[in-house]
Formats: sequence, structure tokens, C-alpha cells
Amino acid sequence: MPNSVNTNVGAMIALQNLNQTSSELMQVQARINTGKKIASAKDNGAIWAIAQNQRATSSSLNAVRDSLQRSQSTVDVAIAGGEAVSDLLLQMKEKALAASDSSLDTASRTALNEDFKALRDQVAKSVSNATFNGVNMIGSGGTTIAALANDDGTSKITVQAQDLSLGGIGLASTSSVGTQTLAVQMVTDVGTAIGNVSTALSKLGTGSKAISAHLSFVGKLQDSIDAGVGNLVDADLARESARLTSLQTKQQLGVQALSIANTSSATVLNLFR
Repeated sequence: MPNSVNTNVGAMIALQNLNQTSSELMQVQARINTGKKIASAKDNGAIWAIAQNQRATSSSLNAVRDSLQRSQSTVDVAIAGGEAVSDLLLQMKEKALAASDSSLDTASRTALNEDFKALRDQVAKSVSNATFNGVNMIGSGGTTIAALANDDGTSKITVQAQDLSLGGIGLASTSSVGTQTLAVQMVTDVGTAIGNVSTALSKLGTGSKAISAHLSFVGKLQDSIDAGVGNLVDADLARESARLTSLQTKQQLGVQALSIANTSSATVLNLFR
């Protein structure tokens, strides 16, 4: 290679290598700063697009979890109300059975009837108060729950409303045990109502369990998706740290090489001495 003061090929090569090292060093520093090996589409367009789509899915699952949790709370409140109704019906049946005794005097029958009516009215109050976020599943014309089950809203978990109002379980708002005949009939009616409430509670319990199981699955699915995205875009910081040290050393050597290349043209002066 001819010696020239106009063109220093060695310096050009040294500068190219130094620029390449600096570019790689900036890339490593960016990965260390962000913790990601693919932080934007220009790093790797295909992988970035895949990761972005999975992030959208994971973000959508947050709405699914909110819907499931809200629905589960609504169903659980309905179950609590239904269980209170069931307990009240057990007491009503006891009062009705006691009032069916033909040997009761008027005062005793009146007292039993008052207790029975108080329990009857409490059933109606329990049903009307079993409301969560403005939704009542066990009142007359109750609301059926349809919770989101996937990230695009095409699948839902449905829990049917159960009518546990007095009319819904086979009793009337005027039911009483004021006479022996009424009391005998009421023993049968209340027994039927207890069975109706038990069946309704079984359905609500099954629905609550289904929501709980799916909520657990969605949480695990979201964690798996987030881990998958991390595998695609997260940087191995231990590896990047080692590479940073290597590139810093390489950069220092590149500076030295460029300095040596820049002094080579000065040797031409020795030829003219």
C-alpha cells in the first residue's frame, strides 16, 4: 500500500471499526437502561409486533378479571341473601307446625301468628336487600349475570337469576297461621318453599364456583402471557453487562488503533530528511 498524505486508509479502517464498536456500545447501554432487548419496532419489527399483540391480550384480560370479580361478588351477595331466607323459612315452618296444634288457646295462636308474620316480612326484606352494585339476582324479575370470559368478549359465563321473593317461592305476602286450618296448610307450603330455595341456592353456588374457577384460570393465563412477552423482549442483563465490559475495552483499543493510524502519515516526513 503506497504511503500518502492525502488518503490514510489505515485511519479509515480504524475509524470504521471504532464507529461500529460505538454503535454496539450504545445498543447495549440502551438495553441496560430499558431492560429490554427489543424496545421498539426498529429493533426487530416482527418480534415487536408479536409482543405488542400479546400485550393487548394481557391488558384486555384485566377487564375480564374485573368483570368476573364484580359478578362473583354479586352472586355471593345473592347467596348470602338466599341463605338468610332459608334460615327464616325454617323458623316459619316451626311456627306453623306449632300453630297447627288444635289445643292452642287464642292468645298462644295469636302470638305464634305474629311471630310468623314478622318472619314472613323479614324474608321480603332479606331479598330486597341482597343487592350489589345495584344488581339484585334473587328479587322478583332479578338480573341474570353474564360475566366476560375471554379477551374479545365473545365468550361469557352466565349465572341465572333466581326468584326468592315470597311469590317466587310459593308463599303470599299475606300468609299467616291465624287458624289451625291455615297453619296446617302453611306447614306444607313452607316446606315446599324451603325446597325451592334450596334448589335456587344450589344453582347460585354452582355459578359462583364456575366464576371463581375461571377467575383463577384467567389470572394464570395472564401471568403466562406476560412471561411469554418477557421472553421475547426482555434483555439478559447479566449477558449485557459482560458485553458492555467487552465493548468498552474494544472501544479503548479502537481509539489507540486510530491514534496509531493517524501518526503513520508523519513517517513520510522522514523520507525527506
